[in-house]
Amino acid sequence: MSRKHKLGYVWHLRRLMAEHGMFATTDLQPHLVERGITLSSVQVYRLVAQMPERLNLNVLVALCDILGCTPTELIEPIAVPRKARKTASASDPVPAPANVKPKRARIARDAKKRS
Repeated sequence: MSRKHKLGYVWHLRRLMAEHGMFATTDLQPHLVERGITLSSVQVYRLVAQMPERLNLNVLVALCDILGCTPTELIEPIAVPRKARKTASASDPVPAPANVKPKRARIARDAKKRS
């Protein structure tokens, strides 16, 4: 069974931070430390500025506590349509078989031009 879409998500951390008056990534770090989460400034920047591929559940719980939100408010699942597979059409060139090699061209000289 093939699916017509794959799952993706929208990361709402930056928006939720702004709603709580936190506009710099450094504003989040002390709140995380209060909850026992120690991340470097680079890690916090990546967490805010990029969509994380992996997320520690302790960090997720801390973010939800800091922002007074639920995980579904922070991470919105979305359906992303899959790209349709390209099918061969009549206008597509037919690929040459793998075992066929091209022949070397031979140039035949015209006898009339030699004289």
